[in-house]
Amino acid sequence: MRRSSAVDGAQRDSRRLAEVVRGHGVKDERLLSAIAEIPRAAFVPAEMAGAAYRDAPIPIPHDQVTTQPSLIAQMVEALELTGEEKVLEIGTGYGWQTALLARLAGMVWSVERWPDLVATARANLGDIANVRLVIGDGSEGLPDEAPFDAIIIAAAFTSVPPPLAEQLARGGRLVQPIGPGGRDDVMLFEKRPEGLVKIRMIVPAHFVRLRGRHGF
Repeated sequence: MRRSSAVDGAQRDSRRLAEVVRGHGVKDERLLSAIAEIPRAAFVPAEMAGAAYRDAPIPIPHDQVTTQPSLIAQMVEALELTGEEKVLEIGTGYGWQTALLARLAGMVWSVERWPDLVATARANLGDIANVRLVIGDGSEGLPDEAPFDAIIIAAAFTSVPPPLAEQLARGGRLVQPIGPGGRDDVMLFEKRPEGLVKIRMIVPAHFVRLRGRHGF
């Protein structure tokens, strides 16, 4: 009985979180349904489970944080995923954004630089079949798996790293915080015949820095 009550409580919390996200202007019903169905508490450190359904970042190892749900949702919505896309995620963290992307796209490749975070995310994601996690330098992307229909970067740099721009398919969308880290503008780009084109600013935000050969 207690277990059933806990599950019911998590479902209610997830649905409430989806409504909070909706209040930030997110309209994609597939995305909102995924938020309502995938328990964020399963993707945060156990001691932080009580804070999982707040619209706030949560600290994880290596001075990283999980991005707050409304910001994740605004970034993911800008990709305009329809269900068939091959997506590259830079910055797996504990895997909640990865799980959302897996619901919305055909295949998700996610790169994380910290092996222990990859191990935790892999355990959190369980048997989700359309996700592949890679330990590596996210600023270099995954050239062997390119091109990607969409790329989402959960860390800030002053420009889009050239390898990521190159690995985006023609017509594809890329979302990245542009800035020094801590005071950034989340930008949407699109790959057009003339190259990567800035489409719009999605939202101002505070992100950790993108570390790597083509980052800080």
